[in-house]
Amino acid sequence: MVLYKLEDFEPSYQESFDGHDIKGLGVYTQGTDEKVGTVSDVLVDEEGHFRYLVVDLGFWIFGKKVLLPIGRARIDYNVDRVYTIGLTREQAEDLPEFNERQTLDYDYEERVRGVYRQPTDYNLPVEAATPLDPLVGLDPLGSPVTPLGTTPTYARDSYTYENEPALYGLNEQDHQTLRLYEERLIASKQRRKTGEVTIGKHVETDTARVAVPIERERVVIERVTPADAGTAVSGREADFREGEVARIEIHEETADVRKEAFLREEVRVRKVVDQDTVETQETVRREELDVNSGNLPIEER
Repeated sequence: MVLYKLEDFEPSYQESFDGHDIKGLGVYTQGTDEKVGTVSDVLVDEEGHFRYLVVDLGFWIFGKKVLLPIGRARIDYNVDRVYTIGLTREQAEDLPEFNERQTLDYDYEERVRGVYRQPTDYNLPVEAATPLDPLVGLDPLGSPVTPLGTTPTYARDSYTYENEPALYGLNEQDHQTLRLYEERLIASKQRRKTGEVTIGKHVETDTARVAVPIERERVVIERVTPADAGTAVSGREADFREGEVARIEIHEETADVRKEAFLREEVRVRKVVDQDTVETQETVRREELDVNSGNLPIEER
């Protein structure tokens, strides 16, 4: 039987108590109205049922915290008090101290239950699943009791809190508030990753063409007949020489192409947030009051 702190089990537990916080309420003895201490926490089972109040016995025993079964408590929200049923100072001294770092196993709870099963001014109620001793009579709260001087025996593997309603039951005499609950849709947002955009760069190759005008020199030999062809010339003008050569240098241009890098463009990356409204629906439940009064007149306020 695993127990949880109320706030760990249900962080918004105050909504179930109309905004009231049971933690911090003063604890008083029923009848004598003597203050015992304060409620420091609440322990619930796996289904959320109240099982224990953690009571700081600062007014009785300084620095000691003990467990008070919910069946031995009466919560009065009108005066913000918790009244203990049948708890004596002697029992408080005998109760094992509650330590948050200690494991709450069956043996520890049996030590707690054993103290509350001890008779005080009357034999405390005990209702077992497989008691070895017969149950006889009723206590002042209307629950079955064991004969004086006997101790019920329980099976570790089969024990449930329902075995002892006097310790864990919310009897009608002390808890007459009927709470009506309704479910509401609580909208919240969760931020989740939907994808990832990776932006990088790579190199692509292409063939670029450029036209470069070039010049090439060539020799053109023209043979022409002069206008005075056939005219006799003197011997001095007719200078016949062998080996005379005319030299002309021939040039041409070649294309000289080189590559040079230039800035082409800038890419700027940023995120923008688009606003949208998502509607969802769910079936919610609400408790309504059914009153069966027969022919008796009633008044609802």
